[in-house]
Amino acid sequence: MANLGKITDDFFQRVIKPQLGAKRPEVAVGPEQGVDVGIIELGEHALAMTADPVFIVPEYGFERSAWFAIHILASDAVTSGLAPAFLSIDLNLPPGLADADLEAMWGVIHRECERMGAAIVTGHTGRYDNCQYPMVGGATFMAMGPRDAYCSPRFCKPGDRIIITKGPAVEATGIFAAMFPDRIERRFGPGVRKQAEDVFFKMSVVEDARLCASIGTRDGGVAAMHDATEYGIWGGLHEFAKAAGLGLVVHCDEIVWTPGVKEVCEEFGIEPFSSISEGTLIAAVRPHAAAEALRRLADAGIAASICGEMTEAAAGIRVVEGARERELQHPGVDPFWAAFYNALR
Repeated sequence: MANLGKITDDFFQRVIKPQLGAKRPEVAVGPEQGVDVGIIELGEHALAMTADPVFIVPEYGFERSAWFAIHILASDAVTSGLAPAFLSIDLNLPPGLADADLEAMWGVIHRECERMGAAIVTGHTGRYDNCQYPMVGGATFMAMGPRDAYCSPRFCKPGDRIIITKGPAVEATGIFAAMFPDRIERRFGPGVRKQAEDVFFKMSVVEDARLCASIGTRDGGVAAMHDATEYGIWGGLHEFAKAAGLGLVVHCDEIVWTPGVKEVCEEFGIEPFSSISEGTLIAAVRPHAAAEALRRLADAGIAASICGEMTEAAAGIRVVEGARERELQHPGVDPFWAAFYNALR
């Protein structure tokens, strides 16, 4: 049986990447592991595009679930460094979804798009047999800006500082806290339960990416950004370096943690740095701009640290943990999924 979650890099390189339809000169950045968006250059403008499932979990509550769904979609697009602009969304809904719940979901999607400055331009909405939560459709979110303003791993250089926001297992913690709050409270008390529940609305990098890009892109500041979703920080760093064609070194002890995460990972038996972490931004920033990026994040209340740097490819992808340095391997399997379904059972 194949592993749950995203396909392996081997399958992507062997099957997907060689078969990408027609070649178009407007495509500046195409599909690649570790790159969250495709980029199309149109005249003086660049359009960043990303596609993801629409992920709705009724147990979160329909309004909270819709917030998470739209921020998953937007978070990849804004790693381009461009501003949110357009949404195309397809909703293939379970027959039992009530109109009132659909209205609640759509109201949140509209509100969050409006706040980001993104227009909903097209879509499809209907109820169908055999459509089940949590995957109830798909969407393409787009960001737009000047042609010379987007960032991408190809702009990374050795010496770029690595900034990581919020730390490991943000999404894993937010989901476990939404689904199993009483279990967390029984183990650690109401204080940790509250900390873990507060993580839910940190599962977005929309503001993180906006603040990093506000210092400038490419040689002006941020070279590339990546949303650490499946496979967490370790997977995200590995994909990031591969996409850039460079090495990197990261100091594990210097990565920030969000309160409540360590306890939740302990309770559900998952390794934090390999676990799904929507809301954790990995950014490569020019040395002269890294401190200013960190200051702007801190002023907005977003925990972050400068915890590594890009290196020449020959140096490899390395992690320093205490006095030990090792090669960083891609996790291959995200431990969240098995732990989550075990908890449900």
